[in-house]
Amino acid sequence: MLRYPYFCRIHKNFLSCWLESGIFNLGVWPKKIHATAERYNEYEAQEETDQTGVEELHRSQDRDSEVMTKLHIPVMVDEVVRCLAPQKGQVFLDMTFGSGGHTRAILQKEPDITLYALDRDPTAYAIAEQLSELYPKQIRAILGQFSQAEALLMEAGVQPGTLDGVLLDLGCSSMQLDTPERGFSLRKDGPLDMRMDGDRYPDRPTAADVVNALDQQALASILRTYGEEKHAKKIASAIVQARSLYPITRTQQLASIVAGAFPPSALYARKDLLQRSTHIATKTFQAFRIFVNNELNELYTGLETAQKFLRPGGHLVALSFHSLEDRIIKRFLLGISMTERFNLSARQKVIQKSQLDSDQENKKHVSVGKAPLTWKLMHKKVLTPEDQDVQDNPRGRSAKLRAAIKL
Repeated sequence: MLRYPYFCRIHKNFLSCWLESGIFNLGVWPKKIHATAERYNEYEAQEETDQTGVEELHRSQDRDSEVMTKLHIPVMVDEVVRCLAPQKGQVFLDMTFGSGGHTRAILQKEPDITLYALDRDPTAYAIAEQLSELYPKQIRAILGQFSQAEALLMEAGVQPGTLDGVLLDLGCSSMQLDTPERGFSLRKDGPLDMRMDGDRYPDRPTAADVVNALDQQALASILRTYGEEKHAKKIASAIVQARSLYPITRTQQLASIVAGAFPPSALYARKDLLQRSTHIATKTFQAFRIFVNNELNELYTGLETAQKFLRPGGHLVALSFHSLEDRIIKRFLLGISMTERFNLSARQKVIQKSQLDSDQENKKHVSVGKAPLTWKLMHKKVLTPEDQDVQDNPRGRSAKLRAAIKL
């Protein structure tokens, strides 16, 4: 049974650390979380029945993986290959293998390479293993998170400072969105899960655990911080009110609760970059997914691992899909501390400089929040998809690509 006060206290510590330091240190989930509350025990039998169906679907996914990889269109694939510039004999790391679209494109450009394919999703790992059978000399499949990558690479015999290129294609994959049983899509009903690791860590909470356990203030903080949702308080209030009547266990159930907090005219009032209507619950799903998977902290750790294992002159390519991810990548490449305010006005910069200059005696002890540059940016501005790319793959419409060379 979930201990409400303990879970809420842990959440507040994680969130305050994120807000105050900007390091996104969400910590490790308590291992004893198995359910949301004692009053939900009667639903556990039903969930176990549903889980049997999920396991059967995962088995069918192994059979259908080739079809899924053919249907998947990698985002900005030409730009990714151009930035990595693979050459004969080089070694690469794809930290987000997914269905292997980018990996296949890299191998088509230069087949005589070694590529380590990492992913935390067991389904993606299975596809990587299948692809490694076709390319036994090129592909090495690795199952694990960004925070586990350093140990996994060392175990695979990869030494720091030896990789020629690293790719990160962040966010939720098409495979995860198109599988309702994974609980990522608000348009297809399924259990409210959202764990990218699948069932590898059964003690870690699902999105259902989060929405049913945390108090209204904590839920609003998650929605505001990780979803950049301006109506966070209203949505959190609707969730708390709804769960007092019944547990929230399905994706469309949560989507309906969020939609019910707004007038019908607001349901699809928001527009995406293609000026298409988007569901009012889209940011809510993003927020809970990021929180459940500790994505921001994992991203920062992944960038540090990439920097450690790349050789001088090695290329880093990172694809992000929302401002939180892009902000971390941009600051990391520019050597800007996560604790420093980034977009200072000209007046603020003058004030900051005068404050630093006025304290010459303690100058050595003053942290200006910027480390020595260790990257050379390959482009002055962030790259975005071309119009044709967006038409071919609408899900990649918000993609931002940043590439850099390790100094």
